[in-house]
Amino acid sequence: MDTQLIQYLRQFVTEERWGKFEEIIDYRTKHLTFVVENIFQSHNASAVIRSCDCFGIQEVHVIETKNKYLRDKKIALGAEKWVNMYSHNDFENGTVKCLNHLKSKGYKIVATTPHRNDFTCDTLPIDEPIAVVFGTEKLGITQDVSDNADYFMKIPMLGFTESLNISVAAAITAQNLSRRIIQSEVNWKLSETEKNKILYQWLTSSIKSSDLIVDKYYKEISGTNSLKT
Repeated sequence: MDTQLIQYLRQFVTEERWGKFEEIIDYRTKHLTFVVENIFQSHNASAVIRSCDCFGIQEVHVIETKNKYLRDKKIALGAEKWVNMYSHNDFENGTVKCLNHLKSKGYKIVATTPHRNDFTCDTLPIDEPIAVVFGTEKLGITQDVSDNADYFMKIPMLGFTESLNISVAAAITAQNLSRRIIQSEVNWKLSETEKNKILYQWLTSSIKSSDLIVDKYYKEISGTNSLKT
């Protein structure tokens, strides 16, 4: 990513907003990512995205083999602008393809389920990148997730109800795991290249007619270079 372009775009946002970008980018991570599988209630799906933004999780993978992700603007509050969402909608084996893709990137797959007691948010290994998978509201994770999981994790509860609403479970998980990762000695921060790509994304989503401004920048650069030659 062209760092000069980022500096050029800075002039089109307020100093306050740019300062917020610089503050937040330092706490963004790809060490932890969330995967949501076939969530059919839009308010739940949007709440998960919002929690990811709130707790610094930059990437979210959405499996849509049965149910399409639908945004609820009142719940998401524009969170999709600040995180990277990746859709997996192969109707035969989208779940397996998604999980294999994440494994190829070095992620350990964490299946969330109230029916096993392997790990909790406090005991889950975080030394390697982890992808936490949340299933549908009624049925939970599919067999494909269970078969491909490296770890199983649950949120311990003391009441009669055995499971939480998915949006609540995701928020609790995001807060606890992000806190542990930030306080750990693992290399959880983004590289400078990754930071610049995301800053560019945030800038262009914040600036009106940003595509025209970017085109103007490159035309100016091209003209300067031609004069030099």
